[in-house]
Amino acid sequence: MEIFVGNLAPEVEEPELTELFKPFGQVKSVQILRELFTGASKGFAFVEMPGKAHSLAAIAGLNGKDLRGKPLKVNEAREKVSRGPRRR
Repeated sequence: MEIFVGNLAPEVEEPELTELFKPFGQVKSVQILRELFTGASKGFAFVEMPGKAHSLAAIAGLNGKDLRGKPLKVNEAREKVSRGPRRR
């Protein structure tokens, strides 16, 4: 199950998020989304965990938890919505 993690402090890196989620079960992948040109964090990430029960436990246990001075927003990731072609 894919989990959305929002309100991340700019200095948070993937290994830190992996360690944060590990107590709830196996972490398959962690991806912090970054700005294309600067590489700066966009302030959110996606964490993938193989089991739904572990994922739901992580969501319940980490939503609102303080990480580097910011309360995390953790919930089930939604499907990406296509916005159609971009106009210039």
